[in-house]
Amino acid sequence: MPEVTSKKDVQTLPINPDDQWAEFRQIERLTLTLTQQYTHTLGKYSRFFIELENRRLLGTRCAICERVYAPPRPLCPDCLRPTAWIELAGTGTVRTFSILHFSPASNADVAGLKTPYCFAYVLLDGASTLFPHLLMTDPSRVAVGMRVRVAYSDHAVEHPIHLMHFVPLE
Repeated sequence: MPEVTSKKDVQTLPINPDDQWAEFRQIERLTLTLTQQYTHTLGKYSRFFIELENRRLLGTRCAICERVYAPPRPLCPDCLRPTAWIELAGTGTVRTFSILHFSPASNADVAGLKTPYCFAYVLLDGASTLFPHLLMTDPSRVAVGMRVRVAYSDHAVEHPIHLMHFVPLE
């Protein structure tokens, strides 16, 4: 159950005798603090994130059409069949990218990024789909066709997707 604490503050605003709203000028202001803890599961994608902790990059492959999905998909959208886990080499090619000069601060991992930074769509070697993620390099060096590889974070992250990022393949 969430814990809620509050602080009550009653104020009376200055009253003008000609003010028709004078009776409504006293206000009560509440300051509320809400603390909540919850558990969230990553469901069918859990193995992908567990393997990121082990520094392995997984995708999924459809046995019917042989498409390889990275990020993984539990179901092939073309064949509507369950896919199977496969390990990917972790290298690929930048197909398009964007340089961000503002961080949306969606979580502490993203809020901590120094702007500008690069968000790239990478076609991983052996994959059929683009993998959108951070490309950590000088934004002026990024180009379509650039070869990149997966690198893994050595520090704690708020969301497991930030256990990995792309860097130039050198």
